[in-house]
Amino acid sequence: MDERQINEDWEREARNWIAWARTPGHDVYWRYRGAFFDLLPPPGRATLEIGCGEGRVARDLAARGHHVTGVDAAPTLLEAARDAGGAGDFLLADAAALPFPDGSFDLVVAYNSLMDMHDMPGAVREAHRVLEPGGRLGVCVTHPVSDAGQFVSGEPDAEFVIECSYFGRRRFEGTFERNRLTMTFRGWSYSLEEYARALETAGFRIETVREPPLPREDGQDDPADDRWRRLPMFLMLRAIKP
Repeated sequence: MDERQINEDWEREARNWIAWARTPGHDVYWRYRGAFFDLLPPPGRATLEIGCGEGRVARDLAARGHHVTGVDAAPTLLEAARDAGGAGDFLLADAAALPFPDGSFDLVVAYNSLMDMHDMPGAVREAHRVLEPGGRLGVCVTHPVSDAGQFVSGEPDAEFVIECSYFGRRRFEGTFERNRLTMTFRGWSYSLEEYARALETAGFRIETVREPPLPREDGQDDPADDRWRRLPMFLMLRAIKP
């Protein structure tokens, strides 16, 4: 499956994703975003978000003082991001072939987007190219371990089972329903080493790695949430272009 097919998948799911992403508290973004934003440097000259989707991360970055440009390959999502306002420019672009000169940004953000890209190493190389020396890349991805298996039930102490190999790139597809909203996610599962090698090969130096447990939230915790305090749902990291 090539990049074009993946982009078409997201375009078909665009309306579902807009509803999913814009319903406050509907998914765990609202509970994990603080840990990710704490990982980033203070706002600087220019921030690029790759795989910006309908723009919620870009809007949160702008609210924190970042001057944001967002790129995505799904036209409907970009239109929604522009219409929502609250951030900067949004451009149709391939993350592995960014339409910007070298050194255009001092921060690049990829929030849960690298695992949706067929050419993940190419996107990392382009992020390196468009960063100025000393610029940083902030990444969040579904944790490679949690991507490799699943809990057998919703019980707090449920076993987590990995039935296939953890190693090697694997195609991922899953349809989820919650509160009358439905979303099909399609992408790739990469090992931690594959992400690290992509960063190393591009020329990045990894500064910080985080595996935050699910934060507790008064009145909204479910007993099943404790599963994600035993196993990380996301991997977050920050890397620098020396």
